[in-house]
Amino acid sequence: MNGETMLREAANVVIERRRTYGDPSVSMDMVAKRWSITLRRPVTPAEVALCLVDLKLARLAHDPGHHDSLVDVAGYVAVLKEVTR
Repeated sequence: MNGETMLREAANVVIERRRTYGDPSVSMDMVAKRWSITLRRPVTPAEVALCLVDLKLARLAHDPGHHDSLVDVAGYVAVLKEVTR
């Protein structure tokens, strides 16, 4: 699979998750509010997306070719773009 095909797959995952869970901006905002309580400091939706990217990067450090994690990084970066508009 080439990079372009992987990005298309990531876009399809984002579309499917939007159908299942709603607007990612709303989801990231809800997670940010929960994490703000847990961490006892304000957390932004962008920080949530960045942390989720970082989680996937940590997993990729263990297995750089793990397909699902690669797709997830691309998807979370797309969500990051949406929450930072």
